[in-house]
Amino acid sequence: MSWERVLTGVLVVAAAGAVGWLLEQGVRWSLQWLIRRLEGSWVELFRKALRGLLTATGVLVGILWLLEWLAVGDPWRHRVHQALLVLGVLVGAVFVYRLAVGTVKKLLHQPESGIPAVSIIANLVRLGVLLVAALVVLQVLGIPITPALTALGIGGLAVALALQDTLSNLFAGLQILAARQIRPGDFVRLDNGDEGVVQDISWRNTLVVTLAGNTVIIPNSRLANTVVLNYQIPQPSLSVLVPVQVAYTSDLERVERITLEVARTVQQEVNGAVREFEPLLRYQSFGESGINFTVILRAEDFSSVALLRHELIKRLYRRYREEGIEIPFPHRRLEGSLSVQLPPKGA
Repeated sequence: MSWERVLTGVLVVAAAGAVGWLLEQGVRWSLQWLIRRLEGSWVELFRKALRGLLTATGVLVGILWLLEWLAVGDPWRHRVHQALLVLGVLVGAVFVYRLAVGTVKKLLHQPESGIPAVSIIANLVRLGVLLVAALVVLQVLGIPITPALTALGIGGLAVALALQDTLSNLFAGLQILAARQIRPGDFVRLDNGDEGVVQDISWRNTLVVTLAGNTVIIPNSRLANTVVLNYQIPQPSLSVLVPVQVAYTSDLERVERITLEVARTVQQEVNGAVREFEPLLRYQSFGESGINFTVILRAEDFSSVALLRHELIKRLYRRYREEGIEIPFPHRRLEGSLSVQLPPKGA
């Protein structure tokens, strides 16, 4: 084999790769043009999935032509053909992998899909594509799949026994997703008092970000057996109960009127309040120092509860002082006689 033929073959392979690269740029440009014309379309997924694959396909085609042109004999010819076929399968698997994962992520981030946007679903899709690609590669290499599946089954049983905690968390995560009672974005409170927003449900853990910005990592198996208060179900808005107490000498009709006036201003002006909700006041009990009642507001979500309660207390205190309404504080009155015995003189 002369050096001229080898050099010519290398140039042909490089030219085939260049043609594939040019074809890829043309396809990507055409898809980019469609993206600008069709907003919200799925064309962007194809553009990202094809990145670099047409160039690789051009190189593979060039190598195949080179083998035919150089007339490489067996057994190298068969081995190289087999390797190129495996590479072709891998190129196709990469395209399917990118397209499947991109499609799943796009579906997960659409609110109307009803599918929670969690990493465990994307990871399962990745695993499924990789397993199918591996089986196709084995078939191309001439390795029987049935014995491999049998070996995987026996080995999988041993792995399952060794990783029972991990599998327990995996299936618990799938159970949580299927029940759709805890979803990313929900504000939840656990039975140990931790509360925050669910950030993600992975194959092993559930991440909850607290209001302080810390992350609580909860194993899925433990979360599935934990009493959880979900503030987003059945709806994100919730009532805000603010306990108040006034003195026994207060005019309750006047107290109710003034308190509701302040509550309405809070409900209309504070961010996070449900504007159309009419505040309520309900007297509850006779306390030790005054009459107890509760003011009821409505917040859009749990993150707005603290602000509404803060503004109501601040404005209500200022208005009560202006109107002369007394907010009592605990005090005790002692009744009876008190005798004091002085020590005798000279003692």
